[in-house]
Amino acid sequence: MKIYKADFITSGVNPEHYPEPMLPEVALAGRSNVGKSSFINKLVQRKALARTSSKPGKTQTLNFFNINDEVMFVDVPGYGYAKVSKTEREAWGKMMEKYFTQREILKGVVQLVDIRHDPSADDVTMYDFLKYYDLPVIVVATKLDKIKKSQRDKHIAAIKRKLQFDGQDTLIPFSSETGEGVDAAWEAIYRLL
Repeated sequence: MKIYKADFITSGVNPEHYPEPMLPEVALAGRSNVGKSSFINKLVQRKALARTSSKPGKTQTLNFFNINDEVMFVDVPGYGYAKVSKTEREAWGKMMEKYFTQREILKGVVQLVDIRHDPSADDVTMYDFLKYYDLPVIVVATKLDKIKKSQRDKHIAAIKRKLQFDGQDTLIPFSSETGEGVDAAWEAIYRLL
């Protein structure tokens, strides 16, 4: 995939802050610290389009990125971060629910999970929420380079079991360190569009 354009467009918390619908959108969701920013940066071959942080819970708005004038990536706040107040978590939840249920040009969601661990209760809740609203999901299992090759199948099976994975969705093992999974992720994203 040749990336000739990858631009941050805007941040928003309400529909009036979102950019005018102009490109099909794909949202990226995942627990804080799962590697969403690293995933975006690896896909678009940039070091810092999406800012990575050692502090989880930094993304607090919906961040819109125009990729090649073909697709808009929408980075949503990470979920499951304990140091955020309950009120803040509820506000994020409402903002994300409004986006996921009302944005007509949303084509699907890339949900990132950490391949090293079983999906958390928050991961399961998010997956169930997306399935409830009939949104196509690409599950990306990040940090692939952190487990042995001989352990991959076992970890992937555990993720599918815990999520009660829908066979119509796609699961992609991914490493932002080695780039493994980049082509498969782009193929899956293009199928959504």
